[in-house]
Amino acid sequence: MLATRTTMFSTVQSKRTCEFWKSGLVAASRTALACIIVGCLTLYGPASFKREVTFPAFSYVAMILIITNATLGDTIRGLWLAFYATLQTVCPAILCLWLIGGPASLTEASTSLVVAIAAFFIALPQSTHGVAKRIALGQLIIIYVVGYINAHQFDAVMHPVHVAASTAVGAVACFLALLLPYPHLASTQVTKNSKLFVENATDRLKLFVKAFCAEDDVSSQALISQTRCLAGKAKKFIQCIKSKQESMQWERFPLKFIRPYCTNPGDRFQELETPLRGMDIALSTTQVPISIVDEQLKDGMDLIEGEISQNLHQLKSHTPSETITVPESTEGQVMGFLQKLETPPSNEKDLPSYFFFFCMKLLHSQSRAMTIRPNQQKTDQNTPQKKNQQHLNKNNDHLNGLSFKSVWAKNWPTAKERLTIAINCSLSLGFAVLFGLYYSKPNGYWSGLPVAVSFAAAREATFKVANVKFQGTVIGNVYGVLGCFIFERFVQIRFISLLPWFIFTSFLQQSKMYGQAGAVSAVIGAILILGRRNFGPPSDFAIARIVETFIGLSCSIVIDLLLHPTRGATLAKVQLTKTLGTLEDSISSIDLVTTSKAELLEKAKSIKAQVNELDKYVGEAEAEPNFWYLPFHTACYRKLMGPFAKMGDLLIFTAHAIGFLEEHIQSIELERINDDLRHVVKMVATSMKSFQQVASIKSLIVLEKDLAKSGKTCDLEVGKSANFPLMNLGEKDMEKFISSYLDHSKEVFEEIEFPEGEEEIKGQTIMSLSALGFCLSCLMRETKEVEKGIKELVQWENPTSQINLHEMSCKIHALYD
Repeated sequence: MLATRTTMFSTVQSKRTCEFWKSGLVAASRTALACIIVGCLTLYGPASFKREVTFPAFSYVAMILIITNATLGDTIRGLWLAFYATLQTVCPAILCLWLIGGPASLTEASTSLVVAIAAFFIALPQSTHGVAKRIALGQLIIIYVVGYINAHQFDAVMHPVHVAASTAVGAVACFLALLLPYPHLASTQVTKNSKLFVENATDRLKLFVKAFCAEDDVSSQALISQTRCLAGKAKKFIQCIKSKQESMQWERFPLKFIRPYCTNPGDRFQELETPLRGMDIALSTTQVPISIVDEQLKDGMDLIEGEISQNLHQLKSHTPSETITVPESTEGQVMGFLQKLETPPSNEKDLPSYFFFFCMKLLHSQSRAMTIRPNQQKTDQNTPQKKNQQHLNKNNDHLNGLSFKSVWAKNWPTAKERLTIAINCSLSLGFAVLFGLYYSKPNGYWSGLPVAVSFAAAREATFKVANVKFQGTVIGNVYGVLGCFIFERFVQIRFISLLPWFIFTSFLQQSKMYGQAGAVSAVIGAILILGRRNFGPPSDFAIARIVETFIGLSCSIVIDLLLHPTRGATLAKVQLTKTLGTLEDSISSIDLVTTSKAELLEKAKSIKAQVNELDKYVGEAEAEPNFWYLPFHTACYRKLMGPFAKMGDLLIFTAHAIGFLEEHIQSIELERINDDLRHVVKMVATSMKSFQQVASIKSLIVLEKDLAKSGKTCDLEVGKSANFPLMNLGEKDMEKFISSYLDHSKEVFEEIEFPEGEEEIKGQTIMSLSALGFCLSCLMRETKEVEKGIKELVQWENPTSQINLHEMSCKIHALYD
């Protein structure tokens, strides 16, 4: 057994290593081909051509900006973005230089001012793609700063035209490199990753069923561990598929004969992940062996597993744009094994098993829906019920969206953020150029170029990004100097030394330490050394570039700190309170009578968005230096994000369960169990609100001082029961709430009159009621986990105080109510 596992591990590791090398070599070979095309055109092209392309170094820069992680669709888009950036920069520059009398009229101050003003208007529009902004900002540096440095050599009109020609060479080289010798298509990658995801999902489903039917806990846990390893890979497959969505659109029209994907399946695959995560949640709370499992149940589960696998196999074998032949529905036969579930469970211990069946049914429905022809889906959407729902949604959109006040309130934070980013870019680039020119006029533009080509349209971890950019520049320059030394006698072909460097940086880009920012800086650093002409000794040029890069990045850091004085740790704390507020709002909306499935799914999306935002700020806070501040407690935040994400998933399952019940069961019959549900929901939501209030306090000492100054007092016993209703509840107390819900569910179920022959609806009702009970139980337990995390975080921030959450909440209410 051990030998078999060792062999399997070796095979998996070998396959992973092979895929890693293959992806890196493919990316490096395409980049190398683009570099060779630029090198051949600029070194061996006709004299008339070389007279127009006077900035070959910028051709390399534009090429790197476009080709990084690119497919053919990305390069087609890159051609358009390069053209758009050129229109945005070159045309105004020609007019500006002509009005002031040419580059000879520029000074250090005026050059910096013009660059800063132009950079502001380039960075401000939200609709402009980041690549277009980087190319345009790089063109600004070459046009104005290089124009000022070599004013006597350049004309007001032809100088910007030469910059445009140099940009075009880099963009066209990218297109040719991704087209030859065969197209590197995004749709091909999506097809490959879609097949891998489907295989992954099928394997996980089989492992989940085996774990559910296992006869001992050890075997079950081993199988669950395998599914979690596969889940990490599935996440990467979906991310890769979604990242190619825009590229596929650019490939669609010029390459119709290749029949690329018309739609990207990433969102639909994401939906399949939800029931698979639900199975994991169910098995993690199930005691193995499961008492209700017998041969009939195993056969039934094998049957439904087989049909789900068949549905997934059809997705694997066909592209989404092709028509898939769907066999006649056998859903009633497949779900027939659930007829054994005659009533909802009376014991909470059976809830995980019923929830597992619920997730299998959900996965079966979703996988089958993905294989239905598009015209069938349209027919389904035209049913009266769907039309009414769409009509209601349109009315809500009309009421919520056409108010000028609401639109302004909604868009103001975004507009303010865009304005801040534009000012940041303008000042960073302006001061980088100014100080770079003051330090060394001949090399002054190297201080602005790294800032320009690394422009980010969103907030970044300032110190981390600047650090990897500088390190990448240094190692790239050092490699360039070594390449010049080795190929000292073969100047015309020394760009060949870039080939191994492209391979190295393609792997560097996949590392957590450097990422894309460090890898791109390293590539540009080497290219500008090896691709330069008439810049003196390479070692002197490299040192000058390193110093100028340091000046530019220092200006960028200082401006960023001035415009974004709020630390990442503070933003993470604020986002934590927002996430808790979203959880409170979303969970409190759970209601069997007044809340629809669509509303709950939207709430779940908002939870996911808030958790993703929290993850972003935690990553930024983790990367920034502490200085004199308290170290950021990364582990605690990561620990909290687990329950947050799980609560979002539970809300999705609750929405699906409520959706079925509201469609098939009258609301009058659900009112009794709704009281139990609302009681649990209110306890969880109240706890979340109290956690939010406690987490928003900066210091316990300050809170106590403010309370003492106000002269107010608080009743701790009242705060204990009102603000943290779950704090003192043990397992038995929580079981009582769920037992009450199950008793009432059973009573309601027995009173429902199901039509004859509708065994499927009966079984689905049992599973939906059970799923609601399971979700309520999990919500209470996850709330206890959040309580532990919040207490740990508050204790970390107040190390000298003894933390009592309900006492803090009571003081907050006494002070602010």
